[in-house]
Amino acid sequence: MKMKRRMAAISALLLAAAVFIRQNSAEAVTLTDVQHLIQSLTGQGTMTAADDYNGDGVVNAVDLTLLKRDLLAEPPASGELKTQEIPVSDQNTKLIGRTLAKDDVTWLVHSGSAMECTVSGTEASVTICGDGGVYSDEKYRPRYGVYVDGVLIADVVMSEEEQEVELFSGTTARTATVRVMHLSEANNGCIGVKRLTVTSSAVSPVKPTAKKDLTIEFIGDSITCAYGVEAESQYVGFSTATENFSLSYAYLTAQLLDADYSAVSYSGYGIVSGYSNDGTKNTDSLVPPYYEVVGKPSGYQSEWDFHAHPVDVIVVNLGTNDDSYASKELETRGPEYQEGYVDFLKQIRKCNPDAKIICTLGIMGCAELYPYIEAAVEAVGDPDISCYESPVQDMNDLGADWHPSPATHEKNAYLLADKISEVLGRPSDKVGIDLAADSKLEPFIDTENGANAWPYYAEWNRSLNINISAAGTSPEEIRAHVSGLKLPSGKYELSFKVEGLKAAMTYIVRSESDPETIYVSGTAEAGVTAKEFDLETAAEDAEIVFLIGDHSGSITFSEVTLYKRANLS
Repeated sequence: MKMKRRMAAISALLLAAAVFIRQNSAEAVTLTDVQHLIQSLTGQGTMTAADDYNGDGVVNAVDLTLLKRDLLAEPPASGELKTQEIPVSDQNTKLIGRTLAKDDVTWLVHSGSAMECTVSGTEASVTICGDGGVYSDEKYRPRYGVYVDGVLIADVVMSEEEQEVELFSGTTARTATVRVMHLSEANNGCIGVKRLTVTSSAVSPVKPTAKKDLTIEFIGDSITCAYGVEAESQYVGFSTATENFSLSYAYLTAQLLDADYSAVSYSGYGIVSGYSNDGTKNTDSLVPPYYEVVGKPSGYQSEWDFHAHPVDVIVVNLGTNDDSYASKELETRGPEYQEGYVDFLKQIRKCNPDAKIICTLGIMGCAELYPYIEAAVEAVGDPDISCYESPVQDMNDLGADWHPSPATHEKNAYLLADKISEVLGRPSDKVGIDLAADSKLEPFIDTENGANAWPYYAEWNRSLNINISAAGTSPEEIRAHVSGLKLPSGKYELSFKVEGLKAAMTYIVRSESDPETIYVSGTAEAGVTAKEFDLETAAEDAEIVFLIGDHSGSITFSEVTLYKRANLS
């Protein structure tokens, strides 16, 4: 048994090494040879003379060692330039997201699905294919991007079955990282990568990039697809030309965490009902029935191999479309959504036994459904499943059809990256996080010195109104404050809105336990105020304080945020 376990471990290493088998060369070693030797040594296959790699009459670990050495060895360049047409596959490129090899083409099915590799040579190009989606109306055709060393060199809405994109050319050899990404979504056709044409002296001019240590799967709807993210306003209708996964919160989260990713997302889809403009149940647009296949579109419904594509974290962002159905009769349809959510969580867990699962909702509103997500997570009772409510988008900054803008996607990426770091037990620098988001504005009224006021806190928009009938003897005697803030050192932006002021007011960020320790202070008039400041050392018990003890009338505070910034320049 120990020997079998040891051989299995070596097998895994060799299978990883086998990715580097040189393409289009006449070497004796092939992937089939590797697999057969592994099966022979682990008792899963019949041993043959061909398994004796070094010809010493014995098949053992020495053969494995020599085979591994030869697989990993890079032969010297021939010195002679030649042009090769290299079919794209999982043997010579890294495939990101859900893909399907069919008819000599590797299809990038979902939003963000991509092919990535390094290419060495003096000239290189890639052949891109389109499926039936290229014959749709122009605004529904699939869109892709080609990147060379991180720079976007081609951004195309596909209108033909096949086209060639030049990656680079010249007389000097170079090695470049190449990525082809599906920028639109599966609902509007898929993008295929057929071959790389490379002029090079290297025997192996195309190699896969390294796999990341972390892989995240995003399950969602139009928000995850980045529907309309590049549109000028909410009054613009849908077009794949404004749908760009590289600007989505999902892609940005993966970038922040240096992770590989996969997306399963369809605009208008839900768990128990897809989008419904009249409140009737739409069962034609559901994610769960198609979660276990590569994609819903015809021709891509092959079974997805979860074992071969393990993920570490899964983010579920579904419910915005369900809400168009459930909100019409929330008392009965809310529990129906909850029951469907429980079933879907169990389905996800069955397919991904070791992943952390994070559930969220709220970017486009639908707050009435979030408690049902909390109840579903509690009902499943899995310690590795958690949830949080996403903040509602800024309604003054929107994409097509009232969908999230780039700024909203970016803010949610920072927040989600922090949540993922938390569940994985990783440190987070809190950059991009509103550290006042989970706190409550509270009043303080020092009646002993004659101050008198009536406070009212509105939960729905986190605003605090203080109606002052008698001022105190100092500004400190009537205060609005946000307490209990844990602030890492760094750069911050404090922002708030105040209404009803008749004169300037003082505001302070200070230590709650030692009020003499002040991190920043200033004065504000009625309206919106934003202040940037540096915090040189961490503050474990900070508070934001608004001093209004010398004012009168009705004063309202709202929209208090404290963002940690990467760069405030």
